[in-house]
Amino acid sequence: AFATVVEHLLTRPEVEIIACGKNSAYTLKKYDDAMKTVAEMYYHRLEYVDNFDNLEDIFFKFGLNLSDELIPQVQKALHEAIGDIMVSVHTGNGSIDLIIPGVHKANGLRQLQKLWGIDDSEVVVFGDGGNDIEMLRQAGFSFAMENAGSAVVAAAKYRAGSNNREGVLDVIDKVLKHEAPFDQ
Repeated sequence: AFATVVEHLLTRPEVEIIACGKNSAYTLKKYDDAMKTVAEMYYHRLEYVDNFDNLEDIFFKFGLNLSDELIPQVQKALHEAIGDIMVSVHTGNGSIDLIIPGVHKANGLRQLQKLWGIDDSEVVVFGDGGNDIEMLRQAGFSFAMENAGSAVVAAAKYRAGSNNREGVLDVIDKVLKHEAPFDQ
């Protein structure tokens, strides 16, 4: 599956690719420095490679960087080209994640909840992108950030202010003070 996805992605010069594996994330040396600077903020074990051939890792996601206006057409083309091998999710700010179906934030959160014995009703989550939707639906207290798109807002139970104006911290203050909606 990895080779099939990479083969298609490499036909799309408008897309910069980050292949995310268990051991590291990998991107091509040829990409511009601006993309690399942004990528290094999110991928702390980022390796620069000449190509994606013969990488020894277990891959679970691709991060794609492209201009926002191209996202709808690229998502459509990805679905047509790779079908359900991976699911395309718009994550905001010119990014698409290609994820394995069922491997998303809600899945990881569920594993942590099981490990620590935490019920959905005890979980507070925040989201602003398409990669947050499953997690927002699962949690007892889910907040869509002010800048979230309509699908994210629809998945959340509550709204939070902008993450540029401490919207998450405002909600955490309400949790600690047992203010609505945390006053039950």
